[in-house]
Amino acid sequence: MAEDGRRGDEEDRGPGAAYRGVVVMESLLEKLNVLNYEEEVLSKHNMKNLSRHYFVSSPYLASNPGEQFYMFTIIAAWLINVAGRPFTEPQEYDEPNATVSNILAELRAFGVKVDFPPSKLKSGSGEYVCFVLDRLAEEALRRRGFTFRKTNYPSENTEEESVVEDDAELTLSKVEEELIDEGDEEEENVMDLEALKLRSTHTEAETSSKPDEILESTVDATEWNLEVERVLPQLKVTIRTDNKDWRVHVDQMHQHRDGIQSSLKEAKSHLDKLQEDIGKTLEKVSSREKYINNQLEHLIQEYRSAQAKLSKARERYQQASGGVTERTRVLAEISEELEKVKQEMEEKGSSMSDGAPVVKIKQSLTKLKQEIIQMDVRIGVVEHTLLQAKLKEKSNMTRDMHATNIPEPAAGPFG
Repeated sequence: MAEDGRRGDEEDRGPGAAYRGVVVMESLLEKLNVLNYEEEVLSKHNMKNLSRHYFVSSPYLASNPGEQFYMFTIIAAWLINVAGRPFTEPQEYDEPNATVSNILAELRAFGVKVDFPPSKLKSGSGEYVCFVLDRLAEEALRRRGFTFRKTNYPSENTEEESVVEDDAELTLSKVEEELIDEGDEEEENVMDLEALKLRSTHTEAETSSKPDEILESTVDATEWNLEVERVLPQLKVTIRTDNKDWRVHVDQMHQHRDGIQSSLKEAKSHLDKLQEDIGKTLEKVSSREKYINNQLEHLIQEYRSAQAKLSKARERYQQASGGVTERTRVLAEISEELEKVKQEMEEKGSSMSDGAPVVKIKQSLTKLKQEIIQMDVRIGVVEHTLLQAKLKEKSNMTRDMHATNIPEPAAGPFG
């Protein structure tokens, strides 16, 4: 949007506004050369010479914003010092906003009107950068006593010009060449200048001889007029003007100047009338505004007092709303704690009135008794089995003991 606005401003100022920075930059470079900036600035900082359009911002020109901004601050500081005002030379790593503000402050001190924001100079290029440097260069030249003089053009002899113009118009060779270039159609309508020359010389010879008596025309006037009408189209001599001739441009400039002056007179009367009408309308508006202000003065006072009361009421409301908010927060915390206590009480009450745990205990006891009875039976069976095993083992031991104590039989007679 910023770019569109800038383009719109340039269109309003004219088609040449986009190239105004180029013209200012060329003039600035000439002034810097007069001030000998190459030895006093460039050689001191080991910088190269400025190009013809160095500070002009254009998409067709290579640009380095950092280098251009530093070069702009160095040259601006040098020009301010040359103009007679002390200014500290900025460094490469200084704050750009502070540097630009200091340069614009010095420019205003010289009486130059600055109607653009400082941000336009931070890019180090553009129309405003060229404008600032050009005005500082003018102040520096004025300090050194240097002024540009107007060019004095040599005056030319008007008689010689008229002779040259006549020769140019009546040169037969040039006219013949132009007639050849114009084609067949123009040749039919253009008179043969050679025949015209011969005819003119012939008539001059005839007229130079003094007649013996008064000449009287024997031609009828009607036939003479008809012959004149017939020959008149052939008497036109066309001479092609050279558009590159500076005299043609001067004549055009005078014509345009006269047209502008005539248009200015007409427009000035309309503009004066429009200015008068606008002035009267503004006076009416201002008087009506004063009348309305006087009529509504008491209402305005009442409105202001009501506004003051409203502001006080809003302050009290904000204070009260702050206390209500704090109390609401405390109430929410207390309500949360109360809910927890109620939930615990309900859990304990339900556990006290419920008989399910007792039933479960009785069932567990009954089941436990049954299991004890079963265990007793099993213990009895195991004891009985152990007793039988012990008895059986005892009987076996007794039998074995008896078996080992039986005496051997004595030898009988058959032995």
